[in-house]
Amino acid sequence: MTRKRRTRFAPSPTGLLHLGHVVSALHARKMAGTGGEFLIRIEDIDGTRCIQPHIDALHADLDWLGFQSSECIRQQSQHFSEYQKVLENLKERNLLYPCFCTRSDIERDSVLDAPDGSTVYSGRCRCAGPEGRDRTPVWRLNMARALDVLQEVPDWHEVGQGRIAGRAHEFGDIVLGRRDNGVSYHLCVTHDDALQDITCVTRGRDLYEATSVHRVLQELMGWSEPHYAHHPLVMDENGKKLSKRENAEGVSHLRTNGWSADEVLRHPLVLKAFGE
Repeated sequence: MTRKRRTRFAPSPTGLLHLGHVVSALHARKMAGTGGEFLIRIEDIDGTRCIQPHIDALHADLDWLGFQSSECIRQQSQHFSEYQKVLENLKERNLLYPCFCTRSDIERDSVLDAPDGSTVYSGRCRCAGPEGRDRTPVWRLNMARALDVLQEVPDWHEVGQGRIAGRAHEFGDIVLGRRDNGVSYHLCVTHDDALQDITCVTRGRDLYEATSVHRVLQELMGWSEPHYAHHPLVMDENGKKLSKRENAEGVSHLRTNGWSADEVLRHPLVLKAFGE
């Protein structure tokens, strides 16, 4: 029996919805296909930047554009206890260790970049002494130990490409438990994709390499493996990725200036991202 395809659009409300989000939502809904299910999830674990006005605006913009979730919208900030249980599971299996390094410690000691451009942690605290233990630690995955448990570096299925070789070993010991809120994006997103039975993860090409890390967590936790479909990013006229940090034009701004929902969905930058 063929499984019904389930996709999700999972924005982080650290700013206003922009055209890059529109492309992601359209891509996810398209990949769900006829008879499939399209879910919306709000990834708001960053309590400093994910403020209520942005969340309210997100709901309003999605409603105006006609994006409706097949199920109740899941809001990650309401489920921290679930993510903590995953952390405790990994701690009990001796797969995590506390790291007390400061940002300057990491910058000083690290010499490698991960496939996604992030800094590879040197592993200084893996066999750490008492230095810095008066600080609240982050919790890092001992990647070498995790891969030893799995006896492989997990690959993944990319729609239209087939199996892609994983590169988790090149990421080093990633943070799964942050200092500020206790959990990381990598942990929360893989947990929720499994919980919501997402069969096809659709997202921007900027998260392509992170899939290697997510596959490790899925295998460690015995979660099902979805397919992945990474879409091209929306670029501005200068060839830069649209970003909330760069004050990308928001959907609400276009609406205020007289654009219809259909015109936004067929904005030139949106059509360009789909090769139209």
